[in-house]
Amino acid sequence: MKLKQRVVLLAILLVIFIFTKVFLIDNLDTSAANREDQRAFHRMMASLRVELDPRLDHTLQSPWEIAAQWVVPREVYPEETPELGAVMHAMSTKKIIKADVGYKGTQLKALLILEGGQKVVFKPKRYARDYVVEGEPYAGYDRHNAEVAAFHLDRILGFRRAPLVVGRFVNLRTEIKPVATEQLLGTFMTVGNNTCFYGKCYYCRETEPACADGDIMEGSVTLWLPDVWPLQKHRHPWGRTYREGKLARWEYDESYCDAVKKTSPYDSGPRLLDIIDTAIFDYLIGNADRHHYESFQDDEGASMLILLDNAKSFGNPALDERSILAPLYQCCIIRVSTWNRLNYLKNGVLKSALKTAMSHDPISPVLSDPHLDALDQRLLSILATVKQCTDQFGPDVVLVEDRMTLSHL
Repeated sequence: MKLKQRVVLLAILLVIFIFTKVFLIDNLDTSAANREDQRAFHRMMASLRVELDPRLDHTLQSPWEIAAQWVVPREVYPEETPELGAVMHAMSTKKIIKADVGYKGTQLKALLILEGGQKVVFKPKRYARDYVVEGEPYAGYDRHNAEVAAFHLDRILGFRRAPLVVGRFVNLRTEIKPVATEQLLGTFMTVGNNTCFYGKCYYCRETEPACADGDIMEGSVTLWLPDVWPLQKHRHPWGRTYREGKLARWEYDESYCDAVKKTSPYDSGPRLLDIIDTAIFDYLIGNADRHHYESFQDDEGASMLILLDNAKSFGNPALDERSILAPLYQCCIIRVSTWNRLNYLKNGVLKSALKTAMSHDPISPVLSDPHLDALDQRLLSILATVKQCTDQFGPDVVLVEDRMTLSHL
């Protein structure tokens, strides 16, 4: 064999060797990442039940100090939280030392200060569990139980971007009125034998109060994020116009995602993938009302999209609002870790996991069976949507490896 032919042959073999090595390393890396996703899923499933237990034997810190230390730019609480039950127990039982009207917004809520100085947001019960909210997918009052269910779904999906939420019963006469501000107290009334209040908000009306059963009101409490993490509000790129006959651009422009990808903070960093994670989360819970979202301030797109205000969810189990998934089917990308988690949850696992996770909440049962059944059905729609994307563009384009390092130092 001539020298030139030998050189060419060696060059070909070298190229084959390099490509084989790169392919094997890539496969090993992918396999290792997938194995870690599976281990994380099993750890989550093993810690689903959160028993509300006041004991914090291994630390002298208060529950509020523990929860505040959990918060980092990419998650509100860590994967392993042995103290979660104690924090949630404190949220549901600690003495209320002050009550005021809720922070500005469209829906009725109250801002409570619990013993130890911790702020929580109280959302009252407005509907029975089996009540179906008709009309637009964002219609109706806030649903307190939706906040509880959404928090546990956030745990199950492995996002850990929703503030802690737990159900609570409060006595309006003995726990709220004695410590209420004049502004809140002025909205109290009695309807029949029930104590009611209508608060201060854009849609709050004296003619539409929230009423307790006698003096006892069921609701949810959401833990206020630490003040050292100020929030920045952003308009959601797939937000609705809320005006009849006027469509947002994403509702008629199939190439809309291409335009989003060219604008900050969606042109780099994790924010666009966070938007798509959130679309999946919102589709599962039936939340079509995320017109804005919050991140931590001055983060330049690096911190997470925080899953706040999930109460316009679980209104109608028969309504699957596909437009909520627009970021997913228009961009056709999804995190590999999210894709893996969704696949682990199919075949009825999601419904069972959420039911188990919520079973120890003070207001359990949190959701009616039709809402739990709807979750499994919506999950199938999400998986089918991703498959359509991979069939069209290939898995290498659609499945994006984006695992963020989370620091708890």
